[in-house]
Amino acid sequence: MKKTALPLALAGLLGLSACVTPQPELSSLDGSVTGNSEGEAPDDLGPEYLVGPYDQLQVFVWRAEELSTDVTVRPDGRISTPLVEDMLAAGKTPSELAQDIEAALAEYVKTPEVTVIVDRFSSTVDQQIRVLGEAQQPAALPYQSGMTVLDVMLGVGGLTEFAAGNRAKLIRGRGEEQRTYRVRLNDLMRQGDVSANVEVRPGDVILIPESRF
Repeated sequence: MKKTALPLALAGLLGLSACVTPQPELSSLDGSVTGNSEGEAPDDLGPEYLVGPYDQLQVFVWRAEELSTDVTVRPDGRISTPLVEDMLAAGKTPSELAQDIEAALAEYVKTPEVTVIVDRFSSTVDQQIRVLGEAQQPAALPYQSGMTVLDVMLGVGGLTEFAAGNRAKLIRGRGEEQRTYRVRLNDLMRQGDVSANVEVRPGDVILIPESRF
């Protein structure tokens, strides 16, 4: 009896451990509600900010101060800078626009190096992050490259006392491409759990429900 007790006990423990194998850790956007069989946010960081009409830009040309300027994107989406007229800017990232300006300046300047900075955003709906529900100040915020859920929540003043922050949802995309994820805003804002912080993308919508209790 004593000789078989230990193997039987080990077998029992092995069977138990097989039942409680730890689940893979989910990303901060976890618990997919629609359309994402993996239950996690995509790994890529999403698109950069796209320049839009009425955005104010700083165009800096290295070692050519006379070609550097501040300019506002016209309603038709174009800009004009020294030696570059009617360049289409809307719909491009700042880096793409800088490359296009470099190409245009190459006719006049040897190996131009251009940097474009968006000084003031006047984003369209597709370039905004909208927060609805139990935020202190529900609002639509202009997207900025590298923006996170924490940045968004600080921009709307945080959660109300009635917010069910850990039941908040982030809706991304439209139509058949739409995905919904759970975001742990209570853990992030009230517990300081930085693992609940994730990057947002242009067009994201965050819905914060009211607590049932």
